[in-house]
Amino acid sequence: MLDVLRVILHDYETLRALPLPNAIPPAFHFNPIPDGMKFDSTHKPFTSKRAGNVKLPKNLEELAFYSISQLAELIRTRKATSEQLTEMYLNRLKKYGPKLECVVTLTENLALSQARRADKEIAAGKYRGPLHGIPYGAKDLLATKGIPTTWGAVPYKDQLFDEDAAVIKRLEEAGAVLVAKLTLGALAWGDVWFGGKTRNPWNLEQGSSGSSAGSASATSAGLVAFAIGTETWGSIVSPSTRCGVTGLRPTYGRISRAGAMALSWTMDKIGPICRNADDCAIVFNAIYGPDGKDQTVYDLPFNYRPHLKLSTMRIGYLKTEFDSIKENKTNSDAVLATLRSLGAELIPIELPKFPTGALSFILSAEAAAAFDNLTRSGKDDLLVRQIKNAWPNVFRTSRFIPAVEYIQANRIRYLVIQEMARLMHNVDVYVAPSFGENLLLTNLTGHPCVVMPNGFTDEGTPTSISLIGKLFGEAELLAAANAFQEATDFHVKHPSLPD
Repeated sequence: MLDVLRVILHDYETLRALPLPNAIPPAFHFNPIPDGMKFDSTHKPFTSKRAGNVKLPKNLEELAFYSISQLAELIRTRKATSEQLTEMYLNRLKKYGPKLECVVTLTENLALSQARRADKEIAAGKYRGPLHGIPYGAKDLLATKGIPTTWGAVPYKDQLFDEDAAVIKRLEEAGAVLVAKLTLGALAWGDVWFGGKTRNPWNLEQGSSGSSAGSASATSAGLVAFAIGTETWGSIVSPSTRCGVTGLRPTYGRISRAGAMALSWTMDKIGPICRNADDCAIVFNAIYGPDGKDQTVYDLPFNYRPHLKLSTMRIGYLKTEFDSIKENKTNSDAVLATLRSLGAELIPIELPKFPTGALSFILSAEAAAAFDNLTRSGKDDLLVRQIKNAWPNVFRTSRFIPAVEYIQANRIRYLVIQEMARLMHNVDVYVAPSFGENLLLTNLTGHPCVVMPNGFTDEGTPTSISLIGKLFGEAELLAAANAFQEATDFHVKHPSLPD
């Protein structure tokens, strides 16, 4: 074998001479769609919940925890200006951002410019929709033209791009106001970044979890009206759980990742982190769909109807997982009781039987390729986390994953996709504990998830529950989550921050 291996090594060295920035994808695409599956192609006008008559409070800072629809109604009716909201959120970011360690860069000049433009447009009768003039934050792996995009890591902390990420462009087109680039665990793992450890607003002794650490923390603390996060394996679900907010991980292939840091080309997904499911629908509606750059994105409709009755839906639940819950079981069981009280007939289901955990090296292999230059240059030594279970070691050990095993794992992934299609044929949505095998499995298959608060621990920190939808079924998924939230009040509770 040695002569052949020497030839292959020479080929590797030849290829390494070609520059491969993180933005270059592989020449193959992951397809989450099972054999024979067809989708509705009819696009209907978007609708969300009406906020009704919203009054402006005497203390403007109370608006920090209003929903997008409430803030939008105040701006649309010109009871409040975008500039007022933007200044209020900027002041809160300056006051609480350092305590929570959730902000990488304040985009104050850009934000005030966008807010003033929004106010002028609205005064002239050019109202763009419910995000017009609404301040938000973006996870700092999304490129913003002329503003540092650090990926949370020392080697990239001075990195500048000359173009906005596709999601940032879409939000600007919707009239949203970018007030901050928010923290992420370095290179999208955990809550430790080059400037510290992002905190949980409910308990400052805790990290906010990750990797969308700052997006969840800032939304929970009322420092932004909403934020954009990303998920590869739990990076929206985990910090949303810890910080008590509502997050949407969309179907793989729903939202363009152009201009976003690549970690795993076949698993990365971008989604909103908000106060409630209806807010997630509003943001998702603005950012989904093809952009002509990310070739993995499908052109399929999002026909959200917020008042869909649960009695008209087939809702499953993972019976074995619910039966075996050890922590906060009362909160999880109460979710099932609430859904039944709303007319849902819950159908017990079981996940396909595959060694899902053994497939996780798919992510490791792709991440090691995405940051191959970092590893070979030795600059991975600059990352803050240098423990055994952190990126530097994972990137190095992933070089020992044979290409044959990576391909075999993806062939098994194909089988999982087919089995999940059979499972989802019987339900529209299913309920699952937020952590466990389901989290990795559905990230591998590309299914959408809504994670939302469902109570509190004995220590007073939030817990969560997850709903999983059909591929490209975000409309029904968010409608089911909205129904649960209309019957409960966990999503309207917020932390009290020390002055």
